[in-house]
Amino acid sequence: MSARTTRTRTRTRTKAHAARVRRRLAAAVVLAATLLGATACTSDEPEGTSASGGAKPQEYKEGRLRVLASSELSDMAQILKDAKTATGVSVDFTWSGTLDAAEQVASGKADGRYDAIWLSSNDYLRLRPEAAAKLANETPVMSSPVAVGVKPEALARLGWKPEEVTWSAVEEAVAAGKLTYGMTDPVRSNSGFSALVSVASGLSGAQSALTDADVQRARPRLKEFFKGQKLTSGSSGWLATAYAKRDDVDALVNYESVLLSMNDRAKSPLKVVRPKDGVVTAHYPLTLLTSAPAGARESGRLLTEYLRGDAAQKAITQKTFRRPVAAGVAPAAGLDPAVRRELPFPGARSVADGLLASYENELRRPSRTVYVLDTSGSMEEADRIGRLRSALTDLTGTGSSGTGQRFRDREEVTLLPFGDKVKKVLTHVVEPGNPGPALDAIRGDVKSLRPEGGTAVYASLKAAYQHLGQGDADAFTSIVLMTDGQSGDKVKDFDSFYAGLPEAQKRTPVFAVLFGDSDRKELTHITELTGGRLFDATDGNGSLDGAFEEIRGYQ
Repeated sequence: MSARTTRTRTRTRTKAHAARVRRRLAAAVVLAATLLGATACTSDEPEGTSASGGAKPQEYKEGRLRVLASSELSDMAQILKDAKTATGVSVDFTWSGTLDAAEQVASGKADGRYDAIWLSSNDYLRLRPEAAAKLANETPVMSSPVAVGVKPEALARLGWKPEEVTWSAVEEAVAAGKLTYGMTDPVRSNSGFSALVSVASGLSGAQSALTDADVQRARPRLKEFFKGQKLTSGSSGWLATAYAKRDDVDALVNYESVLLSMNDRAKSPLKVVRPKDGVVTAHYPLTLLTSAPAGARESGRLLTEYLRGDAAQKAITQKTFRRPVAAGVAPAAGLDPAVRRELPFPGARSVADGLLASYENELRRPSRTVYVLDTSGSMEEADRIGRLRSALTDLTGTGSSGTGQRFRDREEVTLLPFGDKVKKVLTHVVEPGNPGPALDAIRGDVKSLRPEGGTAVYASLKAAYQHLGQGDADAFTSIVLMTDGQSGDKVKDFDSFYAGLPEAQKRTPVFAVLFGDSDRKELTHITELTGGRLFDATDGNGSLDGAFEEIRGYQ
């Protein structure tokens, strides 16, 4: 046996032993917290997990409503706390995107797991005939239209009068290179989906339910419109945070309520514009499922009745900037009372899915992503390397994969496995109309990943940034870091390297996945430095494939 092999195996055994010690210490801490602090726990705040990778929803309990919901409803915490005081009903949220929630309900996977759904809109769900029998009733609780938040200086530069702006004017400004913006991912975000339908309806001039012909007619202008998108995100919250750090983005397309909530905290508020030619409005219907126990249906009735009452409606509009549904309650200050036409929603699921597929594979800017993958010796533990292979293979989809279920057309995917150093740099581009060869090649590369060596996180991140700096700048760039341990190299070296990058390259975020025995503090530092986000796939908190799937909305 060579000296190098002996050293590698010794490092691996030492790292594995350290990992076991850390796990035992963590278990002791959890046990101590449970024994000493159980009486301090509270369930008054609405709880939230991720539908794609979070903890399983709780079993039904009397007085607790299990709700599959849009993540933006996290701003309803205080209102739901007050609702519990008044009604005795509390809410356990599981966060989900529009399409995922629709699939869970229509397929029956939501039966017994949730008592209700609470999305920004049920419009897409209603396009699934098999879902109709799953819904007991739906009651709008509040509303918010899609709007465009524009920086005051951009508004002045364009010479716009807010009350006169149309979707056509926005597209023309983007096409002329005079306006850039951010928008959430329509495949995974309710606000992004509503924004996509708004833009498609506005630019097509559709007078009734949006059709394939309408989308086809608008496609050239839609492609011009999406050239101006500089930010994408899986959630409105992260989009707002990322926007605040950028100086090259003039506007955001999102719900009016999200934009006004941002303004409430911002030093330089956006001017919120509701295009004159129409909007798509979210009505946030609290919808009970037919599979819910009788007790849950009664809890849902009590909660809905409370939320539509004058006191709750006033609190909702004041705290969230959504519009009240109660006729006697005035909208919060800043909510323009002028009526806007409601733009037509697609009349068939095929039209909605076709629009989403066009956005993913043709209309939006392409993606360039580097997956920085820990394949050190410790990845042999508990078949972590097998879980990594499985999660990455899932991203390649199958021959029948729907929109958002595989790497996009035109996407550049780079696998950068590392141990003591970067082992390989494997890049593939998914060709439009012929994705098979690239997807097969990625599967082959993933299958060949082998655990060996140490954990050079920071050197590998530097290599990822250097790789992205050599390619197409007109793309959404991101780095996904997956590690199961603590880095063996120095953070200061990476911090100095990052500080010296050109400003454009600093805008590439790192999305880190907490997995195995990785160091939360270390990964939090990386994501905060680069403007990324941390995803938890440790045991009990989520799955690795769920984390990777959730990250797709940010790429």
